[in-house]
Amino acid sequence: MAAPELTSLRSPRVVAARRLAKRSFRGKERRFLAEGPQSVREAIGHLIELYVTPDAAERHADIVAAALEAGVPVLTATDEVVAEMSETVTPQGLVGLCRFLDTPFEEILAARPRLVAVLAHVRDPGNAGTVLRCADAAGADAVVLTDASVDLYNPKSVRASVGSLFHLPVAVGVPVEQAVEGLKAAGVRIVAADGAGDRDLDAELDQGTMGGPTAWVFGNEAWGLPEETRALADAVVRVPIHGKAESLNLATAAAVCLYASARAQRASGGCRSVTSS
Repeated sequence: MAAPELTSLRSPRVVAARRLAKRSFRGKERRFLAEGPQSVREAIGHLIELYVTPDAAERHADIVAAALEAGVPVLTATDEVVAEMSETVTPQGLVGLCRFLDTPFEEILAARPRLVAVLAHVRDPGNAGTVLRCADAAGADAVVLTDASVDLYNPKSVRASVGSLFHLPVAVGVPVEQAVEGLKAAGVRIVAADGAGDRDLDAELDQGTMGGPTAWVFGNEAWGLPEETRALADAVVRVPIHGKAESLNLATAAAVCLYASARAQRASGGCRSVTSS
């Protein structure tokens, strides 16, 4: 196998990639990094370049082939170079340089979404990425990160999404009031998830109120949703705790809520995967 093309930690490509660890540089360049085989595989359509060690190129020949077929330049690099670009403790040998892919909020509204996750004041990047993954798995149409939430392209967010970042539209930097107003105007019911909510998720499902277009609003990991945000919602709903657990963490609660809506929408004929004969 030919010698790696990128061998110096001072290479302009390596220096530029490393700078993307900082949010200010990501925003200026509108680029970010995706690490590891799963993220890179899902990112093929958004890649600018792919950096791969010789060993990883052999292990993941299918990913390299897909990138080349898509016209993405693939550069081999030493283990040290890939480690310099990576944020993980044990890099897996693939790093993709990606274009920003957030979607204008107006485009999300124009698509008439039926299920949306709104992250309001969510500050932990791992939680943001995991909620995005849950939304993808539940078949949500979009995710909205408000202007008070974490950067979508934080390396931890990208890793935690496990590729789901590349699967569904995500709007960023939307003020929560604008998000709620726009979704309501599009015919979407706004449901705030809050442990102190006056409505119970089980009761909502039993009463058949969850089958229509719904946007779930999830709040900060530590202090939930502020009163002014709860006041914007059509309903404030709690996930019932049937056992002795004190509470659920954000990602777990989001998964329960999103899947509850997905199930209710399927039952009411709202699942897009069901076609008429």
